[in-house]
Amino acid sequence: MRTSLLLMLAPLVAMWATAVPAAEQPNVLFIAVDDLNDWIHCLGGHPDCRSPNIDRLAARGTLFTRSYCAAPACNPSRASLMTGVRPWTSGVYVNPQPWRPAMPDAVTLPQHFRNHGYTAVGSGKIFHGGYDDPGSWDDYLKKSGDPKPAPEVLQDPQSRSGGIVWGVLDVADEEMNDHKMVDYAIDYLSQEHDRPFFLACGIYRPHMPWQVPRKYYDIYPADKVRLPEVPAGDLDDLPEAGVKMARPQGDHAKMLKTGNWRYAVQAYLASLTFADAQVGRLLDALDASPYRDNTIIVLWGDHGWHLGEKQHWRKFALWEEATRAPLIMVAPGVTPAGAVCGRPVDFMNIYPTLCELCELPVTDQLEGVSMVSLLKDPDADWDRVAVTTHGRGNHAVRSERFRYIRYSDGSEELYDHDADPMEWANLAGDENFDAVKRDLARWLPSSEAPEAAYDPKKRAGKARQQKQKEE
Repeated sequence: MRTSLLLMLAPLVAMWATAVPAAEQPNVLFIAVDDLNDWIHCLGGHPDCRSPNIDRLAARGTLFTRSYCAAPACNPSRASLMTGVRPWTSGVYVNPQPWRPAMPDAVTLPQHFRNHGYTAVGSGKIFHGGYDDPGSWDDYLKKSGDPKPAPEVLQDPQSRSGGIVWGVLDVADEEMNDHKMVDYAIDYLSQEHDRPFFLACGIYRPHMPWQVPRKYYDIYPADKVRLPEVPAGDLDDLPEAGVKMARPQGDHAKMLKTGNWRYAVQAYLASLTFADAQVGRLLDALDASPYRDNTIIVLWGDHGWHLGEKQHWRKFALWEEATRAPLIMVAPGVTPAGAVCGRPVDFMNIYPTLCELCELPVTDQLEGVSMVSLLKDPDADWDRVAVTTHGRGNHAVRSERFRYIRYSDGSEELYDHDADPMEWANLAGDENFDAVKRDLARWLPSSEAPEAAYDPKKRAGKARQQKQKEE
């Protein structure tokens, strides 16, 4: 009897002996902020921007000043980051291509943590389109809707320009979707947990519509808002593929015609500062919890956003403003406070970095590399670049000094950020930079996956929109 009991207990004793105690494994607080570009104060992107809470997070750990998305659109950017698989491998290049059918066997970041003893929970927008991917989560609160502005605000010609929409809300923060999503995360942090956790919180603003409570608009009086500097002939030296991507006769022409550029910038800044306030609530909750000193924090924006730069609006382009997005990491015992890293990194590296920090295995699925060496020393040697893809065959390579773009038709752009941080002078035709182009081009893919299947409804809607434009 005694021998039988010992045989029964042996596997449990072995498991207890080898398992890492929950208290010794770091938790992860994973904060995604939709359409957050590089205008935040700590990146110096816009002189009027106020982002005190994101700034104080940056002061706690490492701020990456050259961090770039894998794709400048919500769906492929998030799919790449969350699976570690690049667009040219998965075939997920644009928003209407559902990512999970294209990668049925891919193990997502939270799923990987679940598979190794973590509880994974989340709220808000992490995957695109409210797709919660049940295998990735133990519990998940989907994004809900937001209040709408009063009818007179909706009808105000200064609250819309084409498809760019904004407007003041006379509601309390508590009525906003993002406040509720952060409440979920705050509640989770207030509870006692016997296992390490991966807690994701997706904040939707500053994604459109830029409709947030009035107090955030009041921070930015429209008559004092400064606009991006946009030279009149900025597109003259671009190849046809670049001009087509800019679409100057679309959103930008409408902004100029309606005189709403200033109001749109005001609305984006207001939405950004509203999102920053929600980040602040989340950080306060973490600091008040018993998990403060044992939680890795990652804050990222899924891509950038143009507000007139290069006569372009939205993301969907391969220039700096569309591809650069904030990345801040705080790893207790690893990151020095207030570190600033200028090495070029892309978001493919987040997955393997978290694996190393939490001592989880790194699988062959991952196409990025760990950045732990940069977290320990932001000036450490780094022989890599950041690569961004927008549509099959279109790529941008970003080094510390240069941005190189090659389109599917073979046309090129090259910008020297030491001399031209706003990317106004295309140097691709200057033979003095041929060696630079060759060096950067070696990071481009040698082969690319065919386009993944499109969502039929979204593709039909896109076709209708294109037909209307042509008519």
